[in-house]
Amino acid sequence: MAMFDSVLIANRGEIACRIIRTARRMGLRTIAVYSDADRDALHVQMADQAVPIGPAPATESYLRPDRILEAAKATGAAAIHPGYGFLSEQPDLVNGCTKNGIVWIGPHLDAILSMGSKIEAKAIAERNGVPCIPGYSGADQSDEALIAAAREIGFPVMVKASAGGGGKGMRAVFDPIDLAGAITSARTEAERSFGDGRLLIEKLILNPRHIELQLLGDKHGNLIHLFERDCSVQRNHQKLLEEAPAPNLDDETRTRLFRSAISLGKAIGYDSAGTVEFVMNAETGDFYFLEMNTRLQVEHTVTEEITGIDLVEMQLRMAAGETLPFSQDEIACTGHAIEARLTAEDAADGFRPETGEVLHWRIDPGLRCDTGIQAGSTIGASYDSMIAKLIAHGPDREAACRKLVSGLNGLEIAGLTTNRLFLRDAIRSERFASGRATTNFLVQEWPNGWSPETTVDSLPYAALACHLRDRPAASPWQSLAGFRLLSQAGHPARTTYVDAEAPEHRVEITGQSGAYTVTCNGTTETVSAAWQDPVTLRLTRNGVSETVGAIHRDGATYVWGPGFDAKHRIVPAGDFNPAHHNGTAAAPDRITAPIPGLLVNVNVRPGDTVAEGDTLVVMESMKLLMDLKAAATGTVATVGAVPGTTVEAGALLVQLDLTES
Repeated sequence: MAMFDSVLIANRGEIACRIIRTARRMGLRTIAVYSDADRDALHVQMADQAVPIGPAPATESYLRPDRILEAAKATGAAAIHPGYGFLSEQPDLVNGCTKNGIVWIGPHLDAILSMGSKIEAKAIAERNGVPCIPGYSGADQSDEALIAAAREIGFPVMVKASAGGGGKGMRAVFDPIDLAGAITSARTEAERSFGDGRLLIEKLILNPRHIELQLLGDKHGNLIHLFERDCSVQRNHQKLLEEAPAPNLDDETRTRLFRSAISLGKAIGYDSAGTVEFVMNAETGDFYFLEMNTRLQVEHTVTEEITGIDLVEMQLRMAAGETLPFSQDEIACTGHAIEARLTAEDAADGFRPETGEVLHWRIDPGLRCDTGIQAGSTIGASYDSMIAKLIAHGPDREAACRKLVSGLNGLEIAGLTTNRLFLRDAIRSERFASGRATTNFLVQEWPNGWSPETTVDSLPYAALACHLRDRPAASPWQSLAGFRLLSQAGHPARTTYVDAEAPEHRVEITGQSGAYTVTCNGTTETVSAAWQDPVTLRLTRNGVSETVGAIHRDGATYVWGPGFDAKHRIVPAGDFNPAHHNGTAAAPDRITAPIPGLLVNVNVRPGDTVAEGDTLVVMESMKLLMDLKAAATGTVATVGAVPGTTVEAGALLVQLDLTES
């Protein structure tokens, strides 16, 4: 079979852009598909052709095999690459390709079906000598059977959906009293997410590492591994940092992992890129089969960096019927690679998802960056929160860590909050630096939630950016002090600025022509400042120069630097009118939607008494579940939330009558 001439990418965002780059290098015509929300997306701009496939909700666009196939036929696409997520492991699209004579970029259907059910996958693994976690995966799915199995296994246990992945339908249960509720909620989530409510009960490994093996096979019976990855740093079962090879892994254990993964792959005749995932006891080194992903993984990049092999190219070549161009002995692991997933989330607020426009975007050229965004892109609530994957490769793990920390410090993004500083702090933590991170990393490292290691007062930077920004000559009434007619035009002799969202904090700036005296919160400094480029301020204070990023949009000033990302609403003190300002601080008697999303559960009715910390509403947005909790004790006055409906950001969901202290 000759190499096909065109490929349609049935996906969006960074993975669509990633596939387009390789396909273009190979001389293939590329076709993108897009929903209404992605009309101006980067992957649409990069492709040779692009086809609309429906409204923003994935269920009406990216999860519609019929519309994907219609787009392929309309453009004469010879092959379809599903990327990951969406339809990458769904049989309907594979069958549709077969019926229409379109090449499927992925493994054969039987491999997808056998590994798509965790129950069946576990049975195949056990038959082929792959260690499995003790547990129950029987046909009797009644609550009584699952509860009895959990009691026999012994607590703690993990309740796990048989279908799907991404942490959905998973509940850790430590106390038998919580088991029935966990079964109900896991089954409901699994049915909603995957259309399959079957569950497994497994012994919970308390301090596990997440280790996975990259496989690559062809249609001629050849199968090799491309070493292992460690993906233990996670939140809500979603990976945040991934690296290859895994640290602190002895050769004997590594060899047994290779042997187990190859054994499972050969048992199903695997013929594409795929990943076998294991959970490993961090204390004993014992490992157990978790699942197999019959597709490309998000973290495939670190394997590419240590092997020099383009996995997307290999997928395309294997699908075209080519033979693997190398044997196991010819694959070498060179250096170390780490990937950080940059997401639109506020890590300091429990990783709350963020939406908004990317106003500015600049990355460190020393990092590999796989992304689907650019300045002007919008991160909406319809899809997941990942903005980019930042990858550092070095001669050893320590060098890779240094390179990634430096790149994160130098990353510039404005317009919405990201987890940039969290990723930097995580990599610099002693637990990660020593290679001892487990899936409990977050709670072990920051039991009370993450906050930045160092706090930077960004208000003076924002005030200086506004002071130096081109604007009409200031009115003398903008200064709280006197003014001089002979002063240089553009600013009064002294200007006082406030942050309209925190007006108790003020910055006073005196001076002209690049030399300023800045007073903030009782501290006075002499600063020279000038624009280095349209978004970069060059500052010198106490003989030390530094650069700070700043951009002004729609009344807000965004500033950033190595240790901070901040947004301020800076106005001259004379222009500030509290009556015209709508405070954005959360009111304890109001539960509102932080971003647009779907209301999954509403746990209260009018008249109910609630305590601080109680979950009142559960929202789903950007593929994440968010518990909206009471900030104070009180009685439910009104409920404006209806399960199953979609709400806009700021919508009032629950009104409380607070209990007086």
